[in-house]
Amino acid sequence: MAISEKDGSRFRDAWRAAQLYYMQDLTMEAIGDELNVSRSSVSRLLDLARSRGIVEIKVISPTEAPQRIEREIKRRFGISASLVPVPDQTSHIDRLDRVALSAARMLGDFVSSNMTMGIAWGSTTSAVGRHLVKKPLSKFDVVQLNGAGNDHTTGVTYSSEILRRFGEAYGAQVTHFPVPAFFDDPNTKAALWRERSAARIVDMQKKVDIALFGLGSIYAAVPSQVYTGGYLSDSDVAELTAEGVVGDVATVFYRADGSWEDIAINLRSSGPGLDVIRHIPRRLCVVSGESRLASLRGALAAELITDLIIDYPTARALVQD
Repeated sequence: MAISEKDGSRFRDAWRAAQLYYMQDLTMEAIGDELNVSRSSVSRLLDLARSRGIVEIKVISPTEAPQRIEREIKRRFGISASLVPVPDQTSHIDRLDRVALSAARMLGDFVSSNMTMGIAWGSTTSAVGRHLVKKPLSKFDVVQLNGAGNDHTTGVTYSSEILRRFGEAYGAQVTHFPVPAFFDDPNTKAALWRERSAARIVDMQKKVDIALFGLGSIYAAVPSQVYTGGYLSDSDVAELTAEGVVGDVATVFYRADGSWEDIAINLRSSGPGLDVIRHIPRRLCVVSGESRLASLRGALAAELITDLIIDYPTARALVQD
């Protein structure tokens, strides 16, 4: 994406202001004198530096507890965890928003040019998308991991809005997957997957460098879109319950022990098999709320996660067992 001469000058001023403020401890008044601008202009330049990723702020906890929990998660599950401080009494909606905001800020450290990113639509990735910090990249692709259509909507409006935000934030080429979330007949899915237009996207999903997803759960305090958006019938939900399903990733369901291949509805799902997810080099999962603990434990048993962004109370509950 080309940057105009005017924007280039503003970014250079933002970089200079950030250097003087954060690295040399100059006051805003002193920076204003050096740059020959007002104090309010310096404040706007620092805001620009933070919003465009020129400045990355990391807060290190002075207490041992968060680091201890992160180490315990690493020891038990072999994954990296980042804890988001959230008071226990925080509402479920606010907790999701705060975790999503932190995840959006951290995501810039995971992505770089010449990468393909897979996005599983859902309430969590939608929340992350609302807070993304712009980081224009070159040769960066975003691909939808699972279809979003059902018998009363194509799902295009919902899923495309999520992918659009990621595309705009990273200057990415976006590839949509305009198929049903669940097919009525697994044979229909198999036939469509043989079509070149669908096969191209399925093949692209298998070459993803990093995947971003939340965890679907029928028991979550903030309901998962797959359960509230008319994607599952009452008989589907009854069948999943009887199968001992605890969650899903990209509309592929799994049990507490991580098993998934013999769950019948997965034959109709448009999401990639969990074996495909498991072979993606970086698998970033965002979780908020203790009501998703069963889903999180199942995903860990299935080895679907390499990096976890999670609120502190839920992380604490995860390692208390």
